[in-house]
Amino acid sequence: MTAQNRLTLHLISDSTGNTIASAARASAIRFEGAQLQTEENVFVRTREQITQIVERVQQPALILHTLADQKLEEHLVSLAMQRGIEAIGVLDTTVRAMTRHLGSPGPSMPGQQHRVDQNYQKRISAIDFAMAHDDGVDTGRLLAADVILVGVSRSSKTPTCIYLGYQGVRAANVPLVPHVPAPPGLLAAIEVGVMVVGLVVSPARLAQIRAHRLVALDRGATQGYADIDTIRSEVSEARLFFERHDIPVIDVSRRSIEETAAAILAKLRKRAT
Repeated sequence: MTAQNRLTLHLISDSTGNTIASAARASAIRFEGAQLQTEENVFVRTREQITQIVERVQQPALILHTLADQKLEEHLVSLAMQRGIEAIGVLDTTVRAMTRHLGSPGPSMPGQQHRVDQNYQKRISAIDFAMAHDDGVDTGRLLAADVILVGVSRSSKTPTCIYLGYQGVRAANVPLVPHVPAPPGLLAAIEVGVMVVGLVVSPARLAQIRAHRLVALDRGATQGYADIDTIRSEVSEARLFFERHDIPVIDVSRRSIEETAAAILAKLRKRAT
């Protein structure tokens, strides 16, 4: 059985887990011949529980969840993104479709499947935007962003954008590739005044992060990807770009995703006043 035919589904529910388990079983039937394992986690209602669950996850894996508490959901998605694990709210697509017909649903409590507050549509739109504009995709539409995060590879751009999406912020991210000019769409956004924030990481920390990433992907050294001298050059080039375009910088070397997002939100609020 190849790795492509194996998958562990980690089910996370703040109640009995019956709904998510049924959805997983119904979906699994369609993949005859695949080696699927299921790990069920029920009555999950604290950040500590979520952290412990995510730390146990080994690839290939997929996290499916029904969490009523928005902050717990944000914490789960943030941790999963940091580890390169896809986390899906199994009712999101259904609720989104019903919302188009019925308007925003009312709030619910844990055990009632999913919590959707008055900002649901805004958050869903922002999350969709972040996913559609991840890692330099569709830079021609960056003018629609509330904020654009820019930085070298593995500077936490993607998970921060997803986290901001859960706050209703339309965040895009663009990677800075060594010796490659910035995309015209990014330069145009800078020119018209879209908020752009540079994320930087200390070379030593970035080398550590990239080395762990290569191990997780079961790859050896890839053209200096985790080489400290190469990284120093990348970081230096990125800082010069930020200085040249007067872009504010946040050092994320020792910041959590939540802390980085909070700093960006503070900048957005300051600009709005």
